[in-house]
Amino acid sequence: MNPADLGLPVDVPSTALFTDHYELTMLQAALANGTADRRSVFEVFTRRLPEGRRYGVVGGTGRVLDAVENFRFDGAVLEFLRERAVVDMRTLDWLASYRFSGDIWGYPEGEVYFPGSPLLRVEGSFAECVLLETVVLSILNHDSAIAAAASRMASAAGGRPLIEMGARRTHELAAVAASRAAYVGGFASTSDLAAGFRYGIPTVGTSAHAFTLLHDSERDAFTAQVASLGGGTTLLVDTYDVAEAVRTAVEVAGPGLGAVRIDSGDLLLVAHRVRQQLDELGATGTRIVVTSDLDEYAIASLAAAPVDAYGVGTQLVTGSGHPTCSMVYKLVARAQSADPKAPLVPVAKKASGGKTSVGGRKWAARRVDAEGVAEAEVVGTGPVPAALANRQLLVELVKAGEVVAREPLEAARERHREARAGLPLSATQLSRGEAVIPTEYA
Repeated sequence: MNPADLGLPVDVPSTALFTDHYELTMLQAALANGTADRRSVFEVFTRRLPEGRRYGVVGGTGRVLDAVENFRFDGAVLEFLRERAVVDMRTLDWLASYRFSGDIWGYPEGEVYFPGSPLLRVEGSFAECVLLETVVLSILNHDSAIAAAASRMASAAGGRPLIEMGARRTHELAAVAASRAAYVGGFASTSDLAAGFRYGIPTVGTSAHAFTLLHDSERDAFTAQVASLGGGTTLLVDTYDVAEAVRTAVEVAGPGLGAVRIDSGDLLLVAHRVRQQLDELGATGTRIVVTSDLDEYAIASLAAAPVDAYGVGTQLVTGSGHPTCSMVYKLVARAQSADPKAPLVPVAKKASGGKTSVGGRKWAARRVDAEGVAEAEVVGTGPVPAALANRQLLVELVKAGEVVAREPLEAARERHREARAGLPLSATQLSRGEAVIPTEYA
């Protein structure tokens, strides 16, 4: 069963209006002056990484492919545009039959990237490519920010599992996308059932403080939870007194209690005390899960603590201080005329304030040292050097309008694990610094 077939609000029937007004007015003007059919190349890239980040993570590629497929102007959408006089009738007629028929190449999801990396290359007529700008950037900027934060947290966790718990801290649809991106970045599960339903991500969860407060005593609450969910459940032990709660939890569930969760206080100190108490009570196999507004720095500070898993919410779904990657979608080459055989001409914005771009249809490859560790991101517009031919990063995603690279989410997750492992060790340091490898232009 495809969850999208059920029409749940985690999907939309059309992505055509996930765009900015000026995309359509540019289209109208281009149709009027005969430039709309010029073959064009747009690229997505970022000029810099968020401050302090050593690498970026590509997130959302699969969602971009879905968005391109669903970019259709149906009757209701066209009527909305007509009533608002957004564009003229000629343009509306053109939009009625819109189907992206070009090619898209890009870094596969889960791959790492650096300033100037051509993360996505969209090729086709100017008219069909320009309309995709906003929805592509909306997805990639959001999902890549979450995936990068998740990756840093996964590195800080050192192999201990991470639970995504941020649904109540963001928009309900963004929460589903955030769960997906977090899974790519290294999280093991999510509390969001919509994300589990839509993307097959493992879901977890037991109870909140409200369940304990509902009952006349903590013992009554624990007894009810264990009776319903079994002794392998996770009991929340910080509603009242932690030490008393741990004692009660083991008495109720027995030494086979699955886990206890700590959601407040000095987590480092409390975790050590709880571990000692559990061991003394014979619950040596009971795991400790900590939550409470964690970020990668808090997770790293708990590296020496007897913590078995982390639950992360707010800081994850907001990109841990960097909710966007500042990616842009720029025209880098266009034909001299509408003739399909007309050669491409490199074009680039020249402006002050660091907003310049590099023209030309680009390739990208990652050069590695003798040990197989990345040492440079190489971006070029001419022939690919023979030494880099087998190190190219862009893969074909859409060919003549048809998606050719859809893959399981697990593939993106594994790709990220391998890509991060191929970076210099300093990539995982949380201290502020520049990109872990330089970008070189060939």
